[in-house]
Amino acid sequence: MMTDPIADMLTRIRNAALARHDRTEIPASKLKAAVAEILKSEGYIADVRPSENDAGPKKLTIVLKYGRDRQSSIDGVRRISRPGRRIYVHHDEIPKVFSGLGISILSTSRGIMSDRDARRLKIGGELICEVW
Repeated sequence: MMTDPIADMLTRIRNAALARHDRTEIPASKLKAAVAEILKSEGYIADVRPSENDAGPKKLTIVLKYGRDRQSSIDGVRRISRPGRRIYVHHDEIPKVFSGLGISILSTSRGIMSDRDARRLKIGGELICEVW
């Protein structure tokens, strides 16, 4: 039994990027799909695709993005709020990751969003992870 599926997702992405894989598969959920869409819109991954086969459990295929010399666009990922210790922040307390070079992903009352969108809309929430 997995107690933290988001940490598992981030670890799979981190490990695939370090091993220079083109894509990785993760078990699907709405929360994971929303986090992956934010990573795609911010330019950290190339694409997110739902599983194409109908048999078995649903999966998400995450296509990783690389630059010159197969340098990954993701340098690091850190899970902030964990099942044993939830971290909530107000809109004015959202931390900047590497002085704005990275992003934080938050779960708010208006859905999953990046730190820039949460600051602009003045919405706080649960700090899920940081990506740089």
